[in-house]
Amino acid sequence: MRAWKAALLGLVALGAGAAYYYRQALPMLLAEVEGTSSQPPQGGFVMPVPVTQVVKRPVNIYLDYSARTESINEITLQARVAGYVQKQHVADGSDVKQGELLYTIDPRDYQAALDRAKAEKERDVAARDYASSNLERGTELTKSGWLAKDTFDQRSSLLKQSEAAINVDEAAIRTAELNLEYTQIRAPFDGRLGKNQASIGALISVAGAPLNTLVQLDPIYVTFNPAETDLAAVQKVHKSGEVAAEIVVPGDNKAAHKGTITFIDNNVDRLTGTLTARATIANADHVLLPGQYVRIHVHAGSNPDALLVPQTAIGSSQIGKYVYVVGDKNVAQQKLVTLGPTDGDLVSVVGLDEKDVVITGNLQKIGPGSPVQPLTSPAPQAKAAIQTGSTVN
Repeated sequence: MRAWKAALLGLVALGAGAAYYYRQALPMLLAEVEGTSSQPPQGGFVMPVPVTQVVKRPVNIYLDYSARTESINEITLQARVAGYVQKQHVADGSDVKQGELLYTIDPRDYQAALDRAKAEKERDVAARDYASSNLERGTELTKSGWLAKDTFDQRSSLLKQSEAAINVDEAAIRTAELNLEYTQIRAPFDGRLGKNQASIGALISVAGAPLNTLVQLDPIYVTFNPAETDLAAVQKVHKSGEVAAEIVVPGDNKAAHKGTITFIDNNVDRLTGTLTARATIANADHVLLPGQYVRIHVHAGSNPDALLVPQTAIGSSQIGKYVYVVGDKNVAQQKLVTLGPTDGDLVSVVGLDEKDVVITGNLQKIGPGSPVQPLTSPAPQAKAAIQTGSTVN
């Protein structure tokens, strides 16, 4: 019986202690969440913190997308005449110019056909000349009555047949010349060869056996898929016609490739809520290759009155991004912010006031309502040229 009473008394004491604790702690917890706590840490310690002023200046706004490169022209080189591959003039993977000789098909058969067509024309020209002379003599004989009318008509017909035969010969010559020309496969545009698909001595048929592939590298397309919510901004960039797109290759620290938006599709994908857009990018150094993964930054304007803070001042929690500012009586105050484009070491934010003093260090050692000792640091100076920005997270 006594044990039962002792247990009951213990439970009552435990419940009373818990109620007292939560009664005392709950206001403090609520104050921390609301950023209004003013109780100093134990021992009255004040945390020294570096601070800086908010910077106000124009900053470029960019839309950032994943993208893939595509060749403007990509063809399979094929022979238009049958024959054996006689020579490959350019090595695999070489950069070639328009009109440069790439392959030669054995031309001897086609050269012989051209020679035969020319010889047949010479024969028919001789026949025409004789028919023309014969007709002139027949004209005089017909007038004097020494030549029958029917014979004269035969001579006249023979001349016309000879002239027609010459026309046929000229067409045959042009055909033979084309076939002979087709034995030389030349580059139709500037580009880069792929891997050879026809060894020397291989028989190529007119069915279209491939010899190699050729892709154009400069300029090059970059295809990306903006969301329909960005459609208005992308269309505005497209209509401007200015240099408004930059391509960054992951892992490449060189200057970005620049170009313009040249194509926006005429419909939005109902499943993904995106549309297809394309930029044309200068690629004189041939760094970009078709099918390559890149990032494209589309310049969508600028914010003339952006507020920027150091990126090191940004904190993150389950409720979002935040910064600490120095409030009244040097107490840390937490403010939720929305991030915008970056500008070097700074990032533009929405949710601050231009006069706010931002805490940039010791963020893990303070909380809402913590007393702080500001250690003033020089405010970031405006840069001579606005650096490339990136899309807001």
